[in-house]
Amino acid sequence: MKELSRRNFLRNTALAVGSASLSPGVFASGSLNEIVGTTNESMDSRMIWGSLIHLSYNMWCDRLPDKWGKTYTHDQMHYVKESDTLRFDDNLWYDITERMAKAGMNMVVIDIGDGIKFASHPEISVKNAWSISRISEELTRLRTLGLEPIPKLNFSAAHDEWLHKYARMVSTPVYYKVCADLIVEVAALFGKPRFFHIGYDEETAGNQSAYALSIVRQHELWWHDFNFIVDTVQAQGCRPWMWSDYEWEHPEDFYNKMPKNILQSNWYYGLEFKKPESKRLNTFRELEKYGYDQIPTGSNWNSPESFGKLTAWCLKEIPGPLLKGFLQTPWFPTLEPFRERHFQAVENVAEAISASKLQSP
Repeated sequence: MKELSRRNFLRNTALAVGSASLSPGVFASGSLNEIVGTTNESMDSRMIWGSLIHLSYNMWCDRLPDKWGKTYTHDQMHYVKESDTLRFDDNLWYDITERMAKAGMNMVVIDIGDGIKFASHPEISVKNAWSISRISEELTRLRTLGLEPIPKLNFSAAHDEWLHKYARMVSTPVYYKVCADLIVEVAALFGKPRFFHIGYDEETAGNQSAYALSIVRQHELWWHDFNFIVDTVQAQGCRPWMWSDYEWEHPEDFYNKMPKNILQSNWYYGLEFKKPESKRLNTFRELEKYGYDQIPTGSNWNSPESFGKLTAWCLKEIPGPLLKGFLQTPWFPTLEPFRERHFQAVENVAEAISASKLQSP
């Protein structure tokens, strides 16, 4: 993969400036200098409208599964299996992020995985992984567009194929050292970002039924490793951010032991919002009741209508200071065959932003 050229960087900077008068969201409130100079205080108070974009897609199987839900076609199944080469399209990445800025979105969560040539552990990085200079240029470009870049490294044993050999060393001294090294490096590379997404979802046997090797931490070991990751992130001056589905099966444990400063993202991709509500949907209420800041997460994985329905429901049912924003999660690789699904995801958020303005008192 070629490095981001100075010409492309200047092109994108110019595009951001030119878009300032067109974008309904972050650009409408001020000049490019005002956007780049946004203070942490003002960032903390604004509603987050973000999306998760995959740099690396090595999150799932260590083998090619027979089937994977109903979303992937037979010809697309190979994307689920880990690869030794980065699966990523530069032009699509530029187009997605530029559309996000024009739509009024203000955050991009980058699922890094093995997609960077880590200085601390170069053995993890896949072929064509981004160099340190490349990711640094991209972070500058994103901020110029008005998009706050947030790093994500998923430390769930169900989604850590990106760790390669270390994924089979979970809960060992070697594992802890590697995880800590990567967190320290990424936090520094992102300039001590406001948030650091640690994943931690779906670590169950059922979610790993198609894997060759299934690893599930339980009870005190799950909490020991979780707290190790959290403490390491916080030591870098970042706020840990996680998926909340551990609560679905362990609500008592969750609310007794989960620190209040962990930013929560419960996720719901359905279309049913009528009472009696499902356990997954009711988790948003429970997080609110127990005093957790949260960023509800939707997706166009099952339906393009889901994200808008979710945001409308949350704005009505759990309004207030603990609702920090919303996150869109397309869950597709950043590759040309999935261009329309990525564009659809951005359009869903743009529609939700417009609807939220109408819903505001």
